[in-house]
Amino acid sequence: MTPPGPLSNQVKPGISSVEASNTNSVAVSPTVTELSDAEIDGYLPQDRHFATRALHSGYTPSDNEYMAVVPPIVLSTTFEQLSPAVPKKYEYSRSENPMRDVLEKCLASLDNGKYGLCFASGLGALTAIVSLFQSGDHIVCVDDVYGGTSEYLRKIAAKFNVTTTFFDFEDLTKLPNLIKPATKLVLLESPSNPLLKVIDIKAISAAVKAVNKETLILVDNTFLTSYFQKPLNLGADLSMYSLTKYMNGHADVIMGAVVMNDETLYENLKFMQYATGIVPSPFDCYLVNRSLKTLKLRMQEHMKNGLKVAKFLESHPMVEKVLYPGLKSHPNYELAKKQWSGCSGMLAFYLKGDLEVCKRFLKKLKYFMTAGSLGGYESLVQIPSLMSHASVPAEVRKELGITDNLIRVSVGLEDAEDLVEDFNQALNSIKE
Repeated sequence: MTPPGPLSNQVKPGISSVEASNTNSVAVSPTVTELSDAEIDGYLPQDRHFATRALHSGYTPSDNEYMAVVPPIVLSTTFEQLSPAVPKKYEYSRSENPMRDVLEKCLASLDNGKYGLCFASGLGALTAIVSLFQSGDHIVCVDDVYGGTSEYLRKIAAKFNVTTTFFDFEDLTKLPNLIKPATKLVLLESPSNPLLKVIDIKAISAAVKAVNKETLILVDNTFLTSYFQKPLNLGADLSMYSLTKYMNGHADVIMGAVVMNDETLYENLKFMQYATGIVPSPFDCYLVNRSLKTLKLRMQEHMKNGLKVAKFLESHPMVEKVLYPGLKSHPNYELAKKQWSGCSGMLAFYLKGDLEVCKRFLKKLKYFMTAGSLGGYESLVQIPSLMSHASVPAEVRKELGITDNLIRVSVGLEDAEDLVEDFNQALNSIKE
């Protein structure tokens, strides 16, 4: 792969002499600025024991007879019983598996929850939750939700007469009127996908529970992870993830999870996990559990890179608007600081131009790959109207602002200077 910028051995601001001695070093773009402490700080205090819990929760070597430091992968589908219908602990891997147990306990600990459950995908987790409901029940969902969630609610849940009202949660004055006796779930994303709206989880939880205490508050926490946001601390009943994204972070596992505190809710969802068979493989559970050990380090770098890239994009004449809650220009900047302990590498921006200009821009990129998904070590870009949100009706996309010139970006763990220079050369190449 050809580097997107000129080669240089000269020491640049922000690059160590060791890095500069590398003959393949890429010159720092003059538009890249060092981040001030104020830009990185100012959020809620970060979890001081997060890394320790990530490394030690869910497993100790004495849990197995070999005293293995790393939890072993148990691939067996079934387990010998002491006598008929009397298992020692495990019976069948669809119901429980040792490696899945380790991961579920670790996930619960990281979210300050009591119980965790893993599923074959993020949508699998949502399917299990909605399976708790009955015909005639009602859901209120954030309007610019992930396209897969929108499609599931519109095309599958609706077939079972579980209806959904899509709502802009930035306007809470109308929310109480939407909550009915049949409203079983309020589904939030904060930030939302793909428009990066920040939603006040505490205020929404209070408003909903004041009308119907039985309504569950579900927060899809995929964009931030439990390192930057803990929904259960903010009043949510359920914290849901596509573990495929940041939590695994290596683009090699499809999995979902949900964390909660209520025991009855846990038992009901655990039954759905077993009865529907939406379970992940032990090997995939091992991979995600291993990835959690570096989650803190990865998210810190995603934040730094994301902010640097966002600041650059905001300064480029070919960019109409940048959507990144870590920028002071974001309308929900102050709310993000009060609710989060940091910002991830997810952002979006409107390019000046039509769809064809956007396609040309994406083809010019060298390090940013055009692909679905997000949250991996690699940087990705996509056009939501054609990709992640293509299943959302065109008129709904237009109303929400998911236009053909909206680019969603997952900023990875490459050197920020290289990413900025890549965007710079691609943006400059499409200037008229």
